[in-house]
Amino acid sequence: MNTLVLFDDQTARAFEPFALTRPVSELRAGTEIVRRRWETVLGAEATGFIGAAHLADFEELDAPPYTTGTIAAGTILVNARCVPALSTADPWADVWTCRGRVAAVRLSRGVAATAIRDGDYAIESSAGGGASSTEISGWWLDDVWDLIRYLGEMLASDVPSRVEGLDTISGAEAGGAVVGAYAGRIERGALIEPYVVFDATAGPILVRRGATVAPFTRLVGPCYVGEDATIGGGKIANASIGDHCRVHGEVSTTIFLGHANKSHDGFVGHSYLGRWTNLGASTVTSNLKNTYGSVAFWSPSGMRDTGMQFLGTFFGDHAKTAVGTRLTTGGVVGAGANVFLPPMTPKVISPFSWGGSPDAPTYDLDRFLAVAERVMSRRHVALSDRARRWLTAAHAARWQVV
Repeated sequence: MNTLVLFDDQTARAFEPFALTRPVSELRAGTEIVRRRWETVLGAEATGFIGAAHLADFEELDAPPYTTGTIAAGTILVNARCVPALSTADPWADVWTCRGRVAAVRLSRGVAATAIRDGDYAIESSAGGGASSTEISGWWLDDVWDLIRYLGEMLASDVPSRVEGLDTISGAEAGGAVVGAYAGRIERGALIEPYVVFDATAGPILVRRGATVAPFTRLVGPCYVGEDATIGGGKIANASIGDHCRVHGEVSTTIFLGHANKSHDGFVGHSYLGRWTNLGASTVTSNLKNTYGSVAFWSPSGMRDTGMQFLGTFFGDHAKTAVGTRLTTGGVVGAGANVFLPPMTPKVISPFSWGGSPDAPTYDLDRFLAVAERVMSRRHVALSDRARRWLTAAHAARWQVV
């Protein structure tokens, strides 16, 4: 079997608020984690990633470890900012391009991980002479907000591909009401309770096994509900809900990475929730400026014009909001931040902020780890010693809003 190593270049390492705690390959793009998309497309196994030094102890579910030593010849080195469409590609090519840019290369010789660790490595330089090349379909993430910019396209492309090979029934067979011409498919093992509407007017819908969809939920396609997620009512439109999430209320054009909770009323639109994020009741995001103008978004290099009219809030891993939190358009909540500022939060909240104001103290590391362990144990996930080291390194490497 082919093996993969996923590489975060310098651009990927600025994808805050996520880059502090995870490589880009472990972000959900469309219906699936970037790493798993590559594994599917090339029929390969990811054995590691190359990223920022503070992620050396990154550990999560089935994610591969930080790569050390020499990467063997024949390994496929992947630019993790390329999100391939979920269709098979020639697994034995030497170079894979996407939209005219090199996305992955089979190493013609062994490469020391230290030689490419700084993020400036040009992966196309690793192909040997006479390398065969094949073009794949997909999307490039040039900015972190492209995860939302292309979400609708990715969902519309992904859902039919994900349905293939699954044991599914129609939404009507599962007991729901179906409207629209696109498919609404339910994997066997999911529970669809009475009075659920599958609105497939604008795109397809897929609900995975172990998921529960409660009465008075309207799923609007394109939409994906992952394994063991619970949808507790409300309108969920153009969204990708990851595994073990709890979602209720009004959600539009939003990604839940996994193990994230929005269990109460409140609008969340054009947003991204990292893993273990929890939104307090009536937390609301703004995704449209009163001027209807282009939304600006914070990056480590300063404020950037996204060119997007709709953009909400990006929540880093383990971020939490208090009851009634109001978040401004194009907001950033850093990883580990605990936000309890009424009535409206600042544009950017530093990671591990205790409160959310610009002069707020830093969340005590031991207290943060104790809460993270308690939260994770509720979903039967242990906080290992290695994960403690990873989060401790992220706490030490945290950025500060100036």
